[in-house]
Amino acid sequence: MSEEMREITKIAREVSKFTVKTMKAEGIGTAEFDFIHVIRHNPGINQKGIREILGLDKGACARRTASLEAKGYLIRKQDEKDKRNWKLYASDKVERLKLSKVEIENLYYDWLVQCLDENEKQTFYTLLHRLYLRNKAESKGGFSHVQKVVNDHENR
Repeated sequence: MSEEMREITKIAREVSKFTVKTMKAEGIGTAEFDFIHVIRHNPGINQKGIREILGLDKGACARRTASLEAKGYLIRKQDEKDKRNWKLYASDKVERLKLSKVEIENLYYDWLVQCLDENEKQTFYTLLHRLYLRNKAESKGGFSHVQKVVNDHENR
């Protein structure tokens, strides 16, 4: 079944290509969108917090911060309590982006399933949701079951 299941990866890859193409028209890349997303959901976060969430090194985080600030997508404010620390906030320009990454992806997926009739869509969504719940539970559990499968496969 693994070759059929790779179709999920292939579809996600094409959605990602389209998303990148659309966002480039806004003058922003996917990594920058992810960076902005973290700041929008954590106003006042500092670069250390962003690095922890996104898994970035100091240099990459500093470059992305400087780039987004120069493009007008974020505002840097000095922390009142610790003058060495800078808090980051999304600017009004972020709110004016034509579409968010999620919206672009949603529009693509909506277009993609138009070839299915309503019964097929419902069946697909039900099964997809079931897989999502299993995936989420495995993730929260530290991937122990999947890691066992990988280990067993490696030991053959």
